[in-house]
Amino acid sequence: MLFDASKPEMDKAIELCKVFNCSLDNLFVDEMDRCSDEYSDLRLEEVEAFRYVEHTVVSTDPEADAIERVYKYAKDNGDEDPKVIGWDFPNISQEQVNVFNMHGYTAAWIIPEGINPQGLNIKEQPKHKYVAIHIDRPFDNPFVTIPGAYKTLLDYMRTNGLDRVESGVIPCFETDGEGMDVYMACK
Repeated sequence: MLFDASKPEMDKAIELCKVFNCSLDNLFVDEMDRCSDEYSDLRLEEVEAFRYVEHTVVSTDPEADAIERVYKYAKDNGDEDPKVIGWDFPNISQEQVNVFNMHGYTAAWIIPEGINPQGLNIKEQPKHKYVAIHIDRPFDNPFVTIPGAYKTLLDYMRTNGLDRVESGVIPCFETDGEGMDVYMACK
């Protein structure tokens, strides 16, 4: 009987562990700021409208190729300190993935005010609400920390009754750099 009475509280504790990406020991025994030191600044944020130019690459190393191209777009247009974001490109075949070990990535250069690139397909992102999290040292263990950030965002959204948005805006993206912010669109 005592176990049944504590079950709802245990369910809440498990949900908190999912949000903070930690174990029950981390939650109840360890210091909270040590449970997942690569993640910080979990937040709900309004991302202002912006213009961007994107480039998608499907290859065995698409991320580096796509990012390199958008940095070139920025430099060619006088932006010496460009803001670049990126996201996985999902529209590839199973043959490309399984046989040729390829995957896709889209990188985008956020066009600053006052720069009007010529000859490039400029897209516009409306102002929208995102959940976001910061990752320190994302490339120390990228196959764990980056997916873990997305999982943390999904858990945060579920816990707070937020729904994902898949159309009309960029559904999710990451910033480029030493540290990384991961964003997921929500209602």
